[in-house]
Amino acid sequence: MPGVIESLALIVSSLATTTLAANALYLGTYALATAALAFGATALQGMFVDKPKVPKPDDGSYNLKQSVPSLAYVLGRTKKGGDYVFLEEKGGKAHHVIVWAGHRIHQYVQHYLHDDKATLNVDGGVTEPGHYDKDGVSFVHIKTKLGLNSETAYTDVVTAFPTIWNNNCRGDGLASVYMTCKTVDQTDFLDVYPNQMPEHSAVGDGALLYDPRKDSTQGGVGSHRYTNPNTWEFSSNLALMRLWHLCHPVGGKMAYQNMYLPDWANAANVCDQNVMNRSGGTEKRYHGGFWFRASNDPIEVGRIMDEAAELVVYERADGKIGVHAGEFVTPDVRLTAENVFSIRVDKNKRRAATVLGVRGRYVNTTKDYITEDAAIYGQPYAVVDDTTERTRTFENAAIQSHNHCQRKQKLTYVRANARKVSVVADYTADDARTIPHRRFVTVHYPSRGLAEAVVEITSSVTIDLRNMRISFSGILVSPSLYSFNAATEEGEPGESVEPLPDEGVPTPTGFVPTIQTEVVSGGATAAFINATWTFVDDTLTYELEYDRTSGSTGVQSVFSVAGDTQVRSGYLVDGEEYRVRLRAWGGGTKSEWTDYVLLTATADPVSPGPVTAVSVTPGAGQAEFQWTAPNSSNYFACRIYINTVDDLGTATLAATEYGPPSATDLRVVTSLAAGTYYGWLRSINPSGIAGAAVATGAYVVT
Repeated sequence: MPGVIESLALIVSSLATTTLAANALYLGTYALATAALAFGATALQGMFVDKPKVPKPDDGSYNLKQSVPSLAYVLGRTKKGGDYVFLEEKGGKAHHVIVWAGHRIHQYVQHYLHDDKATLNVDGGVTEPGHYDKDGVSFVHIKTKLGLNSETAYTDVVTAFPTIWNNNCRGDGLASVYMTCKTVDQTDFLDVYPNQMPEHSAVGDGALLYDPRKDSTQGGVGSHRYTNPNTWEFSSNLALMRLWHLCHPVGGKMAYQNMYLPDWANAANVCDQNVMNRSGGTEKRYHGGFWFRASNDPIEVGRIMDEAAELVVYERADGKIGVHAGEFVTPDVRLTAENVFSIRVDKNKRRAATVLGVRGRYVNTTKDYITEDAAIYGQPYAVVDDTTERTRTFENAAIQSHNHCQRKQKLTYVRANARKVSVVADYTADDARTIPHRRFVTVHYPSRGLAEAVVEITSSVTIDLRNMRISFSGILVSPSLYSFNAATEEGEPGESVEPLPDEGVPTPTGFVPTIQTEVVSGGATAAFINATWTFVDDTLTYELEYDRTSGSTGVQSVFSVAGDTQVRSGYLVDGEEYRVRLRAWGGGTKSEWTDYVLLTATADPVSPGPVTAVSVTPGAGQAEFQWTAPNSSNYFACRIYINTVDDLGTATLAATEYGPPSATDLRVVTSLAAGTYYGWLRSINPSGIAGAAVATGAYVVT
């Protein structure tokens, strides 16, 4: 891509140092160069070997398992997985120790298991998603450490594996996560772990950053000291991230003493400016977050921050490293026709190079940090011509706001279509020597159509001391380069696909259990439960569970054939009450149970005939009842009811006498108080179905 963001990186060395390679700096998209340094920069570029690319945000959605992972560094707030340093199982519990960042971090904001947000109780137990918490027992626990200089070992790991993990395994300076997963019953495994072993990731606030604005020894206000990282604070300010990276061993390896801190304080202020977004709210101008590995090319890592915050890192005349903030600064250098040796203006109107629109991609923090497309800036279909470039893509891993992305898309669009200028000027002219330290200069050359034109320098500045000339290239911009009206220019972002929540196997509907009977061997009948339900899908099977309400036999269950809408139980104990419920199974997981339905087993619903020849002989404190059983094959017993009033409805069952059909039988009921009584005799079958009651009439017990 042409323009400032896409211009060639320049490597220079500070003249104040003695070791050239140790002080190689990536100075952003602009740079200072002298004739003597130009050769050194070319030589240094050839010394760099290929390094892994900076990870995309989506690359952090999983945990890495490898022998010796390169340390991960987190700047700002981002979501990522970690690197396994320990994974063992003992006693049905898996122990995971994962390094989330190779340095101290500020805090963990949100834990995820697979793509689901996890809610933890005070003990670290996962209570949401609910399938990890069964009957009040959390099967997954998460504990964390921030990576302090002196940490302590995870005691549970030390206890479980004392021979391979002891108290010296502290993880000093490593932000880590300890996750345990308990084994569950085989029938519940896919309910608790529907996606197998949980894959942990987390949103966290990364490294603490030095802020010169909060250092009272550097003209600021506060207790920050660049010599004491314990005084630093977390920030998502991109300028402070870049300052940290230049002074860190995984970045520029420079010292804070070599930074021109007033420049960096100003850049941080610009990043902290409030800008209006399309919804009418405000957000910071250049804030963001991303992560990278120590093995990534520091030049590429620096470019990400420079590009996102519109920073231009450069070396000042005094040898210190300054930065141009992402803002327009009125030029204080003015070149005229009198001190310009040559000038070339490219109107940049060729159709093949014209960009009609810019497509941007950013990290959406409101949608679990997924990378998604921003609204297109420009009109990519305004000109129908196959030779027109039409669109250009802009993507930056550190940008986490649609408004921020749109502002960068506009700058990409403006710079891609801007007029280009190449200038060779007199090095001895007024202020010409300060051009290497400037981002914008004014060029007044009316004969070439440049009347007080503002040029943004987009190339290295070359100084030819033999001929006392200075040359550079740039693009023509207006003072309103960074102006942005969110209400009219931001546009609406496209809708991203959101995964539907897993609703699991549906609970059965239309559940109707009934008691049915059938003839078994010997001509007897037996009762069973026949359950039906509403059809849902051919792949589902159903489990019918039933047990006595007395609890004397325990729970029994039967399964249906896939696709069927009914299932029957085994034979029931005649006359017993059962509670029955149903659930569905699919893909190894099960639904919730339906509500219980109470049923009484009745193998024989036909009542026997009434008893005959009923009589009663009262005595002292007792009464003797006599009867003849009916000639019914399903006769089973006779029940005797007594009452002190002539009302069967309130009578008490005094005794049950078992016997064969057609037999003459009797039963003595004792322990009766003296008085007048009424009696009734009822035949029953084996299922407890009663025949007609036969009254004895009144009798007196003495």
